[in-house]
Amino acid sequence: MSTLDATRAELALIVLYLNKAEARDKICRAIQYGSKFLSDGQPGTAQNVDKSTSLARKVFRLFKFVNDLHGLISPVPQGTPLPLVLLGKSKNALLSTFLFLDQIVWLGRSGIYKNKERVELIGRISLFCWMGSSICTTLVEVGELGRLSASMKKLEKELKDGEKNHNEQYRAKLKKSNERSLALVKSAMDIVVAVGLLQLAPKKVTPRVTGAFGFVSSLISCYQLLPSPQKSKTT
Repeated sequence: MSTLDATRAELALIVLYLNKAEARDKICRAIQYGSKFLSDGQPGTAQNVDKSTSLARKVFRLFKFVNDLHGLISPVPQGTPLPLVLLGKSKNALLSTFLFLDQIVWLGRSGIYKNKERVELIGRISLFCWMGSSICTTLVEVGELGRLSASMKKLEKELKDGEKNHNEQYRAKLKKSNERSLALVKSAMDIVVAVGLLQLAPKKVTPRVTGAFGFVSSLISCYQLLPSPQKSKTT
């Protein structure tokens, strides 16, 4: 493959990535929380960027609540334990509610809906819903990692020494375990971000702490949305 072909392939992956509305939203999220970290809640350019980017992101999320509403009524994989099913459905319900209420917040902050007190109340309720969904996600990931760990240990016993690194089933489970571990870290960080936005512990979770956790969480989201090289070659 020539240098030009390699450059074209890399640019194709970037185009594929940036064509996703979710990817653009997460890039804006990184800018938003990076600005929050820099401003530390103080007036200035960084805080203006934080507020303007936060408002702009709400446009990306218009009608996005339908996605989790669909997940709420969709069947779950067979064999999933009931507690994990309930936690997963609770996550879908809470996240869908957050995204729906967030649209009302956007209407208020853009000046279409005039009742500021109600907008602030709805904004807090929506953030509590997001925090609840992040807690549910964290618990689901812990449960799923436990299930994966148990199945991997069982598979290790069946395989001879050195075979597990060449066994496709084991490697697939290991990859899934790594993905879920990353998702667990992200959801745990999002809980801290929600605590900061709600000012539930203002002395410990300052705007700078909120910004730092939100920025790292956004980078994880950006990484999770990266297109797979294998998939891009087959399309």
